[in-house]
This record gives sequence, structure tokens and C-alpha cells, in this order.
Amino acid sequence: MPTEFISVTFPNASTELVPIPNASIDPDYLTRYARSLDDYEFNYTLVPYGSSSYDPFTIGATIAAVTKNLKVIIALRPNTLPPTVAAKALATLDQLSRGRAVVHFIAGGSDAEQAKEGDFLNKEERYGRLEEYIKILRRAWESADPFDWDGKYYQFKQFSNQVRPVNGTIPVSVGGSSDEAYRIGGSLADIFGLWGEPLKETKEQIDRIYAEAKKAGRADNDRPRIWVTFRPIVAETEELAWAKAHRTLDALQGGKPANGVTKTPTDTPQPQNVGSQRLLEIASRGEVHDRALWYPTVTATNARGASTALVGSPQTIVDSILDYVDLGAELISIRGYDNLNDAIDYGRYVLPKVREALKDRESH
Repeated sequence: MPTEFISVTFPNASTELVPIPNASIDPDYLTRYARSLDDYEFNYTLVPYGSSSYDPFTIGATIAAVTKNLKVIIALRPNTLPPTVAAKALATLDQLSRGRAVVHFIAGGSDAEQAKEGDFLNKEERYGRLEEYIKILRRAWESADPFDWDGKYYQFKQFSNQVRPVNGTIPVSVGGSSDEAYRIGGSLADIFGLWGEPLKETKEQIDRIYAEAKKAGRADNDRPRIWVTFRPIVAETEELAWAKAHRTLDALQGGKPANGVTKTPTDTPQPQNVGSQRLLEIASRGEVHDRALWYPTVTATNARGASTALVGSPQTIVDSILDYVDLGAELISIRGYDNLNDAIDYGRYVLPKVREALKDRESH
């Protein structure tokens, strides 16, 4: 399949660098942002989930209503919605969007965050629940016949789903860097999401995912598509891009760089999730990896979510993305720090160049 691009949805103009305290949904901004992604031919946008944030399904339906081609990825934590309800909700969105719904599962990387909504399972149990959840969704989408379920985490009798996905099913995405994430994503997912690590470490993770897919009996043409996420900092020249990167870092650090050296505060607890731990370990080895992968943004945020930057001119960013495409990444997620303006810049200067380079390769 061709290389595709993902963005992330923002419901208002608040950003990490210029936060708007207590900002509510700005329907005009949300519409403009979504339409910009559609106009610049992003393929997907991820609607994130947070215990104290907006409902992704409602945001997703709004995006679908104002766009034509953009696929909507709903982030979903299994503890927040019974799988029978999720099967219908996702299929409803899929019908409303004429087949543009995708679901990205978050097993839960923080005990404290999960507890905020009453989920007290440990990490291993959360992944066990996720495995069961995905199997129920698949069954609900693929068969209109009533069925029973008697699992460890879910039990029900004669559930029947009359809401059918447009294309028979809905793509399922799983992310993570733990053994359980590799196992469940490799065996069950259509898409596997990774944060931006150096090429060597990314290749090792892809190999792990593919090995789990093979162990589960999946053929090579049925393996999960690989999704890798970056935060590109792009400007007209290399010099301008690096100056912009250091301004961004200064802002992330609250305007107080520590003699140019980025450090995680000593009183900041180590993240629980393996993905963030991996990013911090890689950051400890140096600031720049491979062509343009920059890690001070990781330590400045204590690896909170996707935080690895690619820094450079549009051509450097394009070449860096192509390095990951060559490893097997078919889905590239890019979002910046000035959300709307960065998305427009990527749409103008990065996406067309990547697609042109790939088209060139095909013709040769």
C-alpha cells in the first residue's frame, strides 16, 4: 500500500508552546483544522483520548461531517466503553463517514491515569482485556448473528449488532513498546503504532512485531502496517530550522534552558510505560540521531507522549521520512508545535515531496 500521512486533531488554538488555560472547543477552529488536513491530502487524523478531555466520538463525527477524504482515528481505552457499545459506536461513525473510521487502542500506560476513571487493573491485565476486546469487536462487525461471550473480562448473552461497517470491518490500531503490546498488536492489529526512535531501534521493533504476527499464523501480506510518529521542526534552511528548534525547546522548558543542556527534573517520576522509558534512555545517549532525529524535546517533556523531533529544511525532513519508509513504515504521523500552521507547512512542503520521491522510485 502507498505511504500515508497522519495528523492529530486539536479542538482549539491552544498549543504546548502557547497554552490557552481552560480552553473550550472552538468549532470554527476545529472545522478549519480538519478541512486544512483534507485540503493538503493528509490521509488520517487521530482524535486523542484523555481522562479529563473531550469525547473523541463526537469530535470524530464533526470532522467526518466537514471533510471528504480524511479518515478519522478514534483513540479508545477499553475501560471507558463496553465492547458491545464500542462496536456499534464505531460502525455508526463508519457509516456516517462513508467508511472512514479507524480505531486506535490505548491499553493504558499509567496506573494513575487509569485510576481516574475507575480502572484498577494492572498492566498485564489491561493487555489481556484489550486482546479480548478486539476479538469481540471483530466478531460483532463480521457476523450479524447473535452470539454469547464468556471471557475473563467480558460476559454477555445473545448480543446482536445490526450496525455494519461500510467495508465489512474497521481497521484496528495498537501501539506500544512492551512485549505484550508486540504480541497483541502483532497477532490482532491491522496497524501498529510506534514513537519515533532511531532507525536501528525502529527496525528492531518492527522485527519484533512481524515475528509475533508470524507466530500467530499471519502471512507476510497480512502483517500490521507500521505507523511511526514524529514532531518535525521545519524551516526554509537548516540554520533557520535549528534556530527554530532551540526556540521551541526554550519554550518547552518554560523559557529557562539549563545552560543549553536539557535535563529531566530530578523530582519528575519515571514514566510507567515502556515507550517513554525507551525514549528517555535513547535521549541519554545523545541529542541527534541518524539524519535529523532530535531528542532534547523528549527530556524537556519527560517523554510525555510523542515527543521526538525531526529538524531541518523540507528536503532533510523528506529524506528522514523516506529512511523510515525504507524500513517498512507505511504510515507516518507528523505534527508540530504550532498545530495549524505546522500542518499547513507539512502539507505544502513535505507531503508532496515525499509522494513525488516515492513516485519517482516506482518509475525507475
